[in-house]
Amino acid sequence: MVTKRPWRKILYEEQDYPDNYVDRSFLEELRKNLHVCTYDYTTLLFESTSITQQISSIGIFITMFFYMEDHSISAQILWLMMSALTIIGYICNVVLTTWLGQTLSVATFLQHLKTCLLFQGFSATLSPVLVSLTETISTDTIYAMTTVMLFANLLFYNYNCNNHSVPGALSLNAAIFASVCLASRLHTTWHAFTTVTTSFQLFALWPVLRQNIKVSHPRVHTWLTLFVAVICIIGLGSKTIVGAVLYTLIIFLVTFIFPAWFCSLQPQKNNIYGPWDEAVISEPS
Repeated sequence: MVTKRPWRKILYEEQDYPDNYVDRSFLEELRKNLHVCTYDYTTLLFESTSITQQISSIGIFITMFFYMEDHSISAQILWLMMSALTIIGYICNVVLTTWLGQTLSVATFLQHLKTCLLFQGFSATLSPVLVSLTETISTDTIYAMTTVMLFANLLFYNYNCNNHSVPGALSLNAAIFASVCLASRLHTTWHAFTTVTTSFQLFALWPVLRQNIKVSHPRVHTWLTLFVAVICIIGLGSKTIVGAVLYTLIIFLVTFIFPAWFCSLQPQKNNIYGPWDEAVISEPS
């Protein structure tokens, strides 16, 4: 009677077992959900405010376009208002970065001022071109392209941005492209200039301030989200009731329903780990 040698989990030696053989100890190494992070509803609710604010920024941008299109507000006044808010936001951002342990040097301030002046200058120079840029394209096509670009801005936005750079180059480019499309459907060069500069303020500068507020003052970030949402509802409601209702429904789903749904699905997570996984070389500590 021949006794088989004990099976060993090795490949470099010929054994008396088939290649696909495993013993009873194989499943003893099974582990489930080793690296799963469990979230509570409050945390998800707070993190969803970043998405809510980005949707609100798009809603405010569309509202400003409606107001300029039907001459409810002049482009010059809107530009002055947004410029004043940008200056106030820049001062607040400097205070917040100081709060977070970073200081703004004179050289950095001059660089920011130079960038601002160059952008304003290029936008003003190219505004006459933007007004007539898409004359041969139908309005329906322009609106469809704008919708796709704003959706891309929302999709590719870096919601977990922890630095002070623009949160997502692709997202920002999509928003600027959408503003160029809408600017070509307005009346004067001032309208085109205001549309482009406003989009840059909303989608490039405003996210940086929002992120700093979220890191340094979470409670203020929550109240700011509510304030921006109310402003957006009022602005859209004054132009289109359907748009205001649709915006409110989307915000309600994103902020309250989807986090609750995610929490309800967490217990069904079932990731398995075991000896069948690929080997990972661990670096010495």
